[in-house]
Amino acid sequence: MEKFAVIDIGSNSVRLMFVANGKVLYKRLQTTRLGEGLAASAFLNTDAIERTARAVANFCFAAKTEGAEIVAAFATAAARSAENGAQFTARVKELCGLEVEIVSGGTEAELGILGALGTADGTIADMGGASTEIACKKDGKIVYRKSVDIGVVRIKDKYGVDRSAIIKAAQEAALVYGQVPFCKRVCGIGGTATTLAAIAANLKEYDAQKVTGVVITAQKMDELASELLAKTPAQIAQIPCVSKGREEVLAGGAAMFAALMPLLGIEEMSVSDRDNLEGYAIQKGWLQ
Repeated sequence: MEKFAVIDIGSNSVRLMFVANGKVLYKRLQTTRLGEGLAASAFLNTDAIERTARAVANFCFAAKTEGAEIVAAFATAAARSAENGAQFTARVKELCGLEVEIVSGGTEAELGILGALGTADGTIADMGGASTEIACKKDGKIVYRKSVDIGVVRIKDKYGVDRSAIIKAAQEAALVYGQVPFCKRVCGIGGTATTLAAIAANLKEYDAQKVTGVVITAQKMDELASELLAKTPAQIAQIPCVSKGREEVLAGGAAMFAALMPLLGIEEMSVSDRDNLEGYAIQKGWLQ
């Protein structure tokens, strides 16, 4: 049995995906918030580096213990935008010998669309911790891709739950995105989109299969944002399908999506649990 593992080092969480014989066996997640404080500083803070590097090392050792022939890791917005991103990757290598690939925003968008849509055409929106990628594929080719430095950790650090400030930030981001093609219906990927889909579907616990295919209209997204902004993080943490650590950033993410959707002409979002993890594994030839 061929076994491989991919670790995605995001700005809010670290995720492990274990693949065997071309199929995903499982995914695991740990919230470490590598991008904490990046809204106000150009540097990753020491505590964030250490806790994230240790989470990566633990996932690496676990995957090898379970027989992974190769463990690959890639990092996204926090590591690529921080001036000391190399300090983080060096710490990971010191702890477990793993070489972390820091991917560009454009590559991150391409991995997301490959993982979510495979060979199909369409548009994806991926809100992470420190950036949000939008990419579009037509006739099998990427015709649009853009990464903007807005994400749930940055939103939390910079705007908190100030909806007027989040709306203003969304307006500025929309100008950067410009005219997004084929965007009336997009595929929403990443932890914010999938958690909002789980809430919209009234799931008692997170279920990847039940989340995939949930459609959130622009109006429903606005309602979700209003509901979550009215709750404290402790109250959001009590929602059964919200993973530990996401309660502090979910409301801001919902508010950003709610503001961006009408600005970009997005009428509805069909959510998928498949994302850049699958895209990375497909690119490596490990996943069907």
